[in-house]
Amino acid sequence: MTWRLRIGGLVLLSGWILVSASAPALAADAQAGRTKAMQCQTCHGLDGKSKLPEAPNLAGQVEQYLVKALKDYRTGARKDEMMTMMAKPLSDADIANLAAFYSSLKP
Repeated sequence: MTWRLRIGGLVLLSGWILVSASAPALAADAQAGRTKAMQCQTCHGLDGKSKLPEAPNLAGQVEQYLVKALKDYRTGARKDEMMTMMAKPLSDADIANLAAFYSSLKP
């Protein structure tokens, strides 16, 4: 009986770990990010491939990196006049959605 409880507990723990690990990924909406990215396309291109030499390509970037970069621009921890202006009004959900969208694109 004891081994059954242990196995059951491990199964529940494994399920909880899988659900909690995937929760942040499920929270972001790449389609909403695509819509929000309309304001980014002038510099970064709608496909995430920059048309300007001073603007980086965003297509295929790591999602967590994009989230951190946008939050840092928003708070001023990362400096760039244009990006700070663009990131200031973004909510956490906007940032997550933009990161999900750009990370889903092929570089």
